[in-house]
Amino acid sequence: MAFEAHRRIEANALLLSVLTMLAVAVGGLVLLIPPYLLAGTIEPIAGVAPYTALELEGRDIYIREGCSVCHSQQVRPFKTETDRYGRYSLAGENIYDRPFLWGSRRTGPDLARVGGKYPASWHWLHFHNPRDLEPRSNMPAFAFLAESELDTSGTSRKLEVLRELGHPYSDADIAGAAASASAQAATIASALRASGISLSPVEEHSETIAVIAYLETLGRAIRSEPPEKLDLGRPVDE
Repeated sequence: MAFEAHRRIEANALLLSVLTMLAVAVGGLVLLIPPYLLAGTIEPIAGVAPYTALELEGRDIYIREGCSVCHSQQVRPFKTETDRYGRYSLAGENIYDRPFLWGSRRTGPDLARVGGKYPASWHWLHFHNPRDLEPRSNMPAFAFLAESELDTSGTSRKLEVLRELGHPYSDADIAGAAASASAQAATIASALRASGISLSPVEEHSETIAVIAYLETLGRAIRSEPPEKLDLGRPVDE
């Protein structure tokens, strides 16, 4: 009987279309309504701040180059993951991420806690040729990023749009975005030189420097807080 009823629906193109649209609509509402109800209920964790101008540009390059396809940024609450990557990810630490880069695939390691794990020189060499540091790596080289000077002409506008979405950027942050990015890039370049890496004028303000700035900020706020202040609970064994 159920099969016959199903055949009657399939034989009626109009009825099938209406029921299909109804199913899609119900499914869409189930996905869309909960986030709207949760809007404003998640607070940033102490120590989590909006990205600086340079970090924001580095994040955009990270997305542009498809890094999030191979690297997740979500440590799940399993002992096998917390032992390797650190404390599991919390919603409050990603409140300034647009879009989220949690991911579900790990061709490479998770990067949610990579900030502070390696010096800037390690990242510089790793981008130039990953196999110089890890012979088994299948990550492509991104040496060309060091040859591309960072374009900050649209950085102020990016901060302005993010402020409209709720990020606490001030007028001074927006007006001085390019200068801020240049100053932070100079600090990273100085650290690279101190490690024995020679930089050309273009490399000093390259896209590689911006991505390093972004990676260096990932997960640092969580690691700087004692566990009891974060109320993380106990990891669940996988």
